Amino acid sequence: MSSSQVVPARMRRGDEDLLRVLGGVPDPRDPRGVRYPLVGVLAVEVCAVLAGARSFTAIGEWAVDLSVEQLARLGLECAPVESTMRKLFARLDAVAVDRQLVVLAWCRTRHIGGRGVIAIDAKTMRGVRTTTAVAPHLIAALDHTTGVVLGQNAVAAKSNQIPAVRDLLAGFDPRDLEGCVITVDAMRTQDQTARAILAGGADYVFTVKGAHRKQGCSWVGASLRDEGRGLPMMEVPTPPT
Repeated sequence: MSSSQVVPARMRRGDEDLLRVLGGVPDPRDPRGVRYPLVGVLAVEVCAVLAGARSFTAIGEWAVDLSVEQLARLGLECAPVESTMRKLFARLDAVAVDRQLVVLAWCRTRHIGGRGVIAIDAKTMRGVRTTTAVAPHLIAALDHTTGVVLGQNAVAAKSNQIPAVRDLLAGFDPRDLEGCVITVDAMRTQDQTARAILAGGADYVFTVKGAHRKQGCSWVGASLRDEGRGLPMMEVPTPPT
């Protein structure tokens, strides 16, 4: 009996972008006997997670419910089973996958007043702690207008996260940061962070507290905090950079 024919699907721009970007992830499998294209499997997993799936079982159930036409749009003839996706994901280069998804995320950022605005903050992931492992702590850069994560690095929860900001910025293409405005909270308001941002061609908005004045931060004038108190935002004095 001949196999059922795959219904041709018209590719939309979003489908093409997703498949093209995921095509940059190296396939760890032996080419012999490969049944599912890596790009298609990754596309299914990404779409399932965006649709609310939070486990491989849920991803597998979501994939089985796809129509032949929907699978074809993702580059597949049939839905991969849950065990296949679980085994494949265990062998993938997680850094490579994250890097390619960041490429897709950058294409969906928006500008405010002609400039990109990026927030940097650290959070502990929810729902991933086990009896033998703590939940990962990530420092991430996200787009202010869309909330899209543009890059992230794992850090120890109780470590010094100040250098981690500079490491995160160093991972970006300088062309992406040029002209952007980067915001951080008071904990990460540091001289070296400011210099790293300016060196990348971006500007910054920092949260300044009394402790920074006591520490003698070179970019915080001795009376800057007092001078700015009670003034409208547009009248707050700006220190030289």
